[in-house]
Amino acid sequence: MDRTYLFPPFRRPAALVSGTAQLFPVNRIFCVAKNYQAHAKEMGTTVDKGAQSPSYFQKNPVNLVACRSEIDYPPGTSDCHYEMELVVAIGRPGFELAEEDASELIFGYACGLDMTRRDLQRQAKDQGGPWDAAKDFEQSAVLSPIVPMSDTGVLDAGRIELRLNGETRQSSDLSKMIWSVPEIISDLSRLYHLEPGDLIYTGTPEGVGAVAAGDLLEGSIERVGSLSLRITAS
Repeated sequence: MDRTYLFPPFRRPAALVSGTAQLFPVNRIFCVAKNYQAHAKEMGTTVDKGAQSPSYFQKNPVNLVACRSEIDYPPGTSDCHYEMELVVAIGRPGFELAEEDASELIFGYACGLDMTRRDLQRQAKDQGGPWDAAKDFEQSAVLSPIVPMSDTGVLDAGRIELRLNGETRQSSDLSKMIWSVPEIISDLSRLYHLEPGDLIYTGTPEGVGAVAAGDLLEGSIERVGSLSLRITAS
């Protein structure tokens, strides 16, 4: 019996690769929670690296949106926040990697925004429930073109900033991450078989805040590039 789809299958989301005509097919989107101590503090907690492991959540790749876009203010929230992040693009498979070998999986880096329905996140925390609705929604994962690591080298420092309507709201350095990129990749590889096409949003520094319809977000990471995003009416 010949099988046919009931409706056309969805296309795999893809990201631009800076300076080329190539596309990076996106497989999974992993996100690191509370990877800057100052951000953890503004969220009302602290992180003890010696006693804790990184915490992760995922976003559905269909929720990926290219930067320099316009997105609707998301439904179901009155407190949507920006979170500016370094994104790592995985280009090789790997499993149970030692930290010193983890960087071999990196294809490149990008700027990202982890958009968050903060009121739903607070509600989930209060009720002891999962964060899915707070983090994983349409157009919630914003991504700039990926810069190959051959152009940047392994990043362990560099200015990361976010401006809201021209005013700097987030300003920090990648060196302040609690878990470095190699540490994150090594740890994730003990939980998952990492594959080409995986993206890792590595956490946001302090200064997160709410957006409103009409707002312009502009972010940048040293040696990686920049992104911009306009929020339209819901």
